[in-house]
Amino acid sequence: MNSPGQATAGRAPRRVAPTALALLESARHGLANAVDETSPGGRYVGAHLAALRAAAAIVAARPAPGAGRRRKGPPSVWELLPRVEPALAEWAAFFAAGAGKRAAAEAGLPRAVSMREADDLLRDVETFLSLAEEALGVVAQPVLPLRSTG
Repeated sequence: MNSPGQATAGRAPRRVAPTALALLESARHGLANAVDETSPGGRYVGAHLAALRAAAAIVAARPAPGAGRRRKGPPSVWELLPRVEPALAEWAAFFAAGAGKRAAAEAGLPRAVSMREADDLLRDVETFLSLAEEALGVVAQPVLPLRSTG
């Protein structure tokens, strides 16, 4: 079995910065917590933040290409992700488009997100998180439930 920070079978082991590993772990925990949320807004926000942490892990692990044109303020992780991992550009656009909905849910707007939208996002984030781990060559570390059933 590979230890965290090493590649899966068929790939050469790759060292991954502890910061990136911590962000991936935080993303996995955030996703697990989002699943336990009962409100659609809570589920959506938790899932979206988990995706944000997974993207931040990739950005933290990869050097950004040339700075290019300067602008006010730092770029968002969704702008940086396609630069450091072009294969995830569509995912970056997808999650960037959901940021407004997440903000509305965080603000407590009751109709910001439906339960179906929240559940769909949970599934999408699970896929994205697996792709992020794969991009970094990290063995998936699913979070086990902490609650006892009896």
